[in-house]
Amino acid sequence: MVRRTKEEALETRNRILDAAEQVFFEKGVSRTSLADIAQAAGVTRGAIYWHFAHKSELFTEMFDRVLLPLDELKAASLDPNEADPLGRIMEVCMVCLRDTANDPRRRRVFDILFLKCELVEDMGPMMARYQTNMREGLAKIEGGLRNAISKGQIPADLDTKLAAAMVHAFVGGSLRDMLFLPDATDFGTHAQQMVEGMFDALRLSPALRRKTA
Repeated sequence: MVRRTKEEALETRNRILDAAEQVFFEKGVSRTSLADIAQAAGVTRGAIYWHFAHKSELFTEMFDRVLLPLDELKAASLDPNEADPLGRIMEVCMVCLRDTANDPRRRRVFDILFLKCELVEDMGPMMARYQTNMREGLAKIEGGLRNAISKGQIPADLDTKLAAAMVHAFVGGSLRDMLFLPDATDFGTHAQQMVEGMFDALRLSPALRRKTA
């Protein structure tokens, strides 16, 4: 009975997240109320509050669902025992671009984040979480690059902070371009080629070397 109750709670939670994703996509985040989500999910507002403290927490959980598959690759890029940390970072970038191009759910969630989410005052917790995710993402990229330096995969004098910012901006900008101009570039087909070109710049560009005193 306890196991069944847990299964039912998980099923309800996922139904709420699915409904939130669809309503956020259709109406935008700021124009969506918990009542809208409850109606779409076929549950009461009380059921939503049992699982989520507020709308920004619900949004965050919805967003985290599409990022979970990347966590293992990110962890591998930081692992000192990983033989190919640079390859793992590149794989994160390629999976992010290719899967967003090919997976309707992932594309819909990024569409909500980039195009339909107004980070206004009442969404302060969401803004804070978004900033935290960005800082953590930059730190993990830089950590992976330092790991790649230790394996001799990229130059030892690479400015890892600047390089991490470039990689992060490349992925974020590519996702925005994909959503704004979906017909301009076939990211599903060319993700590997574009990512390899980006990392060639990290290996070869003198502008990305640390300045000596």
